[in-house]
Amino acid sequence: MRVASSKAMEMLLYLKDFVRPGTKTIDLETVCEEKIKKTGNIKAAFKGYNGFPYCLCISVNDEVVHGMPSERQLKENDIVSIDFGLLYEGYYGDVAMTYAVGGISKAARKLLEVTEKALNRGISEAREGNRLHDISHAIQDFVEAEKFSVVREFVGHGIGRSLHEEPQLPNYGMKGTGLRLKPGMVFAIEPMVNMGNSEVYIKENGWTAATKDGSLSAHFEHTVAVTGNGPEILSKA
Repeated sequence: MRVASSKAMEMLLYLKDFVRPGTKTIDLETVCEEKIKKTGNIKAAFKGYNGFPYCLCISVNDEVVHGMPSERQLKENDIVSIDFGLLYEGYYGDVAMTYAVGGISKAARKLLEVTEKALNRGISEAREGNRLHDISHAIQDFVEAEKFSVVREFVGHGIGRSLHEEPQLPNYGMKGTGLRLKPGMVFAIEPMVNMGNSEVYIKENGWTAATKDGSLSAHFEHTVAVTGNGPEILSKA
């Protein structure tokens, strides 16, 4: 899982160089597919998953998750979230990052920073003996203190031989509740944070979730293991 997760993150970092004004989101999908073919021993986890037709989920601005690559061109001041899952020798890794396209507003920059910091706050609670919702509470508490909101319809999850495994891991919850964390458990921890309120809707394509109020949304995700020595981020490049 360390290999699968690190390779997934390497893909996101590779794609970062192509995130610039004028790039079509379908171009990022093409770059990803070409990289997979060259690598040879990995498989995109999302393509074909419940009928999803692409390797990448690419969500722009008010899109929260599950955005579909298209002819849409990225523009200066956009933010774009890229979510990528990978299968390697029977095990999955799942990662996401939100990138700035050129210069972005101070408010948008803060949204990205808060979302990434919230992820790190959640990861720090993925410790032996803690409860599952200690992770959830740490994310929610930090995000709401910064006057943003966490998305409630979509959650993190267990991960291993399947892309999505039990238990679900919401980005909100009461500290001290949920299952007891034990070494060997692995989670995809993935706060999705809105600049406005938390409500979302699904677009006509049946996949893409977007904010109801049209506010910006950011998404960061790591695959993280609970160990006897604290949390280990498996998705380090």
